[in-house]
Amino acid sequence: MKTKFSGILTLLLAFVVQLTFAQGKTISGTISDGDNLPLPGVNVLVKGTSNGTTTDFDGKYSISANTGDVLVFSYVGNTVEKTVGASNDISFIMNENALEEVVITVLGVERKADELTSSTQIVKAETLTQASNPNVIQSLAGKVSGLKINTTNNGVNQSTRIVLRGNRSLTGSNEALIVIDGAISSANTLANLAPEIIESTNVIKGAGGSALYGSQGANGVIIVTTKRGTADEKINIAVNTSISFEDISFLPQRQTKYGQGWNGGHVTYENGGWGPEFDGSIQPVGLAQADGSYIMAPYSPIEDNIEQFFQTGTIAQTGVSISGGDTNSYALLSVNRQNTEFVVQDDKLGRTNVLFKAGKKIGKWDIGGNINYVNSKTETTTSSLFTELLQTATNVPVEQFANSGNEGHWTSYYRSPYWMRDNIRNTTESDRFNGIINLKYEINDNISLSSLTSLRTFSSNFVGYTNEYTDTSGVGGGDHSTVSQFSTNNQESKNFYNDIFVNFNYMLTDDLSFKATLGNNVQDNWSSLTSVNGSNVTIPNFYNISNITGIPGVSNSSFRSRSYALFGSFDFGFKDYLFLTLTGRNDWTSRLAADRNSFFYPSVGVSFVPTTAFPSLKDGGVLNYAKISANLARVGNDRVGTYETNSTLNQVAGYPYGGLNSFAIDATVADPLLVNEFIDSKEVSLNLAFFKGDRITLGASYYITNNKDLVTNVSTSTASGLTNSTINIGETETKGYEIDLGITPIRTADFRWDINMSLSSDETIVKKVSDNTDEVSLGNGNADVGIFATVGEPFPLIKGTGYQRDPQGRVLIDPSTGNPLKTSEFINLGVANPDYIVGLNTSLTYKGFRLAGVFDYRTGHQFWAGTKDWLSWSGHLVESAENGRRGFIFPNSAIETSPGVYQANTNVVTAGTTYANYLDYFSNEYRDVSENFVLDATAFKVRELSLSYAFNKDVLNALGFSDFRIGINARNPFVVLPKENRGYADPEFSNTTGNAQGLSVTGQYPATRTYGMTVNLTF
Repeated sequence: MKTKFSGILTLLLAFVVQLTFAQGKTISGTISDGDNLPLPGVNVLVKGTSNGTTTDFDGKYSISANTGDVLVFSYVGNTVEKTVGASNDISFIMNENALEEVVITVLGVERKADELTSSTQIVKAETLTQASNPNVIQSLAGKVSGLKINTTNNGVNQSTRIVLRGNRSLTGSNEALIVIDGAISSANTLANLAPEIIESTNVIKGAGGSALYGSQGANGVIIVTTKRGTADEKINIAVNTSISFEDISFLPQRQTKYGQGWNGGHVTYENGGWGPEFDGSIQPVGLAQADGSYIMAPYSPIEDNIEQFFQTGTIAQTGVSISGGDTNSYALLSVNRQNTEFVVQDDKLGRTNVLFKAGKKIGKWDIGGNINYVNSKTETTTSSLFTELLQTATNVPVEQFANSGNEGHWTSYYRSPYWMRDNIRNTTESDRFNGIINLKYEINDNISLSSLTSLRTFSSNFVGYTNEYTDTSGVGGGDHSTVSQFSTNNQESKNFYNDIFVNFNYMLTDDLSFKATLGNNVQDNWSSLTSVNGSNVTIPNFYNISNITGIPGVSNSSFRSRSYALFGSFDFGFKDYLFLTLTGRNDWTSRLAADRNSFFYPSVGVSFVPTTAFPSLKDGGVLNYAKISANLARVGNDRVGTYETNSTLNQVAGYPYGGLNSFAIDATVADPLLVNEFIDSKEVSLNLAFFKGDRITLGASYYITNNKDLVTNVSTSTASGLTNSTINIGETETKGYEIDLGITPIRTADFRWDINMSLSSDETIVKKVSDNTDEVSLGNGNADVGIFATVGEPFPLIKGTGYQRDPQGRVLIDPSTGNPLKTSEFINLGVANPDYIVGLNTSLTYKGFRLAGVFDYRTGHQFWAGTKDWLSWSGHLVESAENGRRGFIFPNSAIETSPGVYQANTNVVTAGTTYANYLDYFSNEYRDVSENFVLDATAFKVRELSLSYAFNKDVLNALGFSDFRIGINARNPFVVLPKENRGYADPEFSNTTGNAQGLSVTGQYPATRTYGMTVNLTF
């Protein structure tokens, strides 16, 4: 079936290309700058068509055009038009201005950067794909100021969180909107998109630029544009392939002084590191093997012995695209295959991505569209095996137990991670389809009608099982027994999106321009889920719901929501240096009650370009460009779940009427009188460029966002019969800034060095939670720590148990027990949001060589390390091996001698005088204080390193190739963490992609890094 599908697409591509090609000639040339150096990246477009190309590194271009056509050359700051005559060569010198480039904004409308009144940042395809990251979202990390991309959970199919300019909502989503080829999409769709088919990515940071996308654009927008066919009247074939190797980046540091055992004695089957001090003697390890023998090994530490469980993973990507076109048409077919095997054996991902994109101009009609199909299959075990792997003394030769099963495991208290890997399996296969149709009709030179229709569908099937194991030996009271389980579910969703709008473009006078867009948006979203599960499988290895014991657990649900909107944007320009933008949008949503489901919100922005208004500012040769912009925007947001405002009934047990059903009202409800949130944003920006060729650029933005009537989930009194309610109460304020500095210190005919640095900061302060409480919990790591939104405090806030202290900050000690006193109430332990982020992107180009790197530094925040908590009770914590495992004087501690009177502690011993006392202290007292596990989340990361070489085009042309590039790369090769974070976790990792950031729980795989190579060939 797949072969037939690919064949049909190939024939369709060939048909479109053959049908649409017209007669013309090839125009080529070289574009240079004021220093007579080649100018790469100049956009070349046949005026009035979609036929375009760009100059290469040598400033050369080639495009198909007819005599009399007008070629428009635009390069970040200057536009030149040339008419095609008898000559086939058009070459000239072009001035530069990096801050006036044309960008794709909301609704796919192109605007010059001068006209934009809010901050945007473009990531070019070359930068996006330089390290061959298969996940487009991850490849944006560190490349856009104000954009935080966190890989919240590692694995063969990693999860990410995308936040622009900080948090606004307390319990709702704060993630940015994803728009692909003009239609609203999803982060999952983007993560499954092949990076090689992306042409450009435009990040709209503030609400002033994204307001026309409605409530979905309240958190900023990432606009992705995929590639289209070339326009040189010939078939172009591009082949891209890469292979990367993945391994563990770092592991939690564990003590290497004491080995396997408990309470100071060597016990071969213990999970703890509470044994005697290492002495190098040969000792039995673990349980007896199948033949009754024991694995013997030196009683000595093995550095990072648990790393032996992991393998070297691989990520292989191969993509082929066929494209063609002419001045009035284009077509492209791209097929990409990704095969990934994770560092855990048999954890695999296979993904096939097919994109067909075509378009044609027929008279006053422009018709285009694309079809994107993605098939994905993942096979995984449970990442909780890492939790059990951490309970391994450092003297255990892990790899020698690979075939021992649970019966011969190195401990009787936890299951073998090898057994778990092979006997707890999950398989998910999914299909994604995205179809887009674009229609445009030019009524006249000033008015056009446009329509964009998109349909996204998703379906997946999940099957998971756990095999049974019965521990019959019970050595030391341990029990490996595992109940067999089986579950399966099917998910489906459909998302319909349609924009219809009319565009106006007039010169009202010789100096005053007017552009307007009036339109309508309709969205219809539907999803369903059906799941079945059960336990105690009767016939081993037969995974069918009929094979479980007892009545299976079943559930099914479906959701549908709809919305429509009317919107308008009005742009005025005066003499190309003063611009005014006005927008307005009214939404109607089915998620809110009928009498309050309509809300209107406007925005206004202004942009002023002094260097155009006063050309004399550039006379000194220092200031080359200046732009000042500001905007005020309000965005309405229907941040409430489908049917949440409706009372629902849940099936419950309790009525003694035989087999009759019984129902009760859901204990979690939403106020039926809920209204939408409003987000009010203010932003001011400055853009400067200095010296000829914009050798130095500076961009700065400052913004304030006030978020009111936030839809917030809060706990309610148990007397009400409810557990939670969703109401309009919350209020927050977000302030932040971004500074971007670009420098090109060296630029010659053969060598160029570009440096782009950024500094960004955002802070959200909670102004109000509800009328009844000043605090709401968002999630817990355990009973002693959680993430909260607290009035007057930054958000998200880490709170938990801590030490009692005297006015000097000394820890108070109980003189009768020697134990530090802990707080009876939760206290503030840290903030999960960084104070600021420093980013660095740099590239050096010498002839065909290109060396690039991406770095960032985040600091000023904290996180709770669940791994450190987990290591503390079992004797593996580094701190537990200090002091000879005997009592000690707690550092910086004090005794309260009388009420309010304190003296330094010099003689009261903490953790007792025996090994048993010491063990009890770390297993109980130390672990009960969450303050011990809240760590500095500062991290310096080398996100990407890449080195590539592009072969000389003259040589390639002689061989019939148009481009050939090879390269090597590394992703996340180095990370520098604070000393107190002994590799416990990557601070970005979290137990959720939601707002409860700052909890790095156990059950997550350690961070990984990759090294690989790429080959790109076009002919």
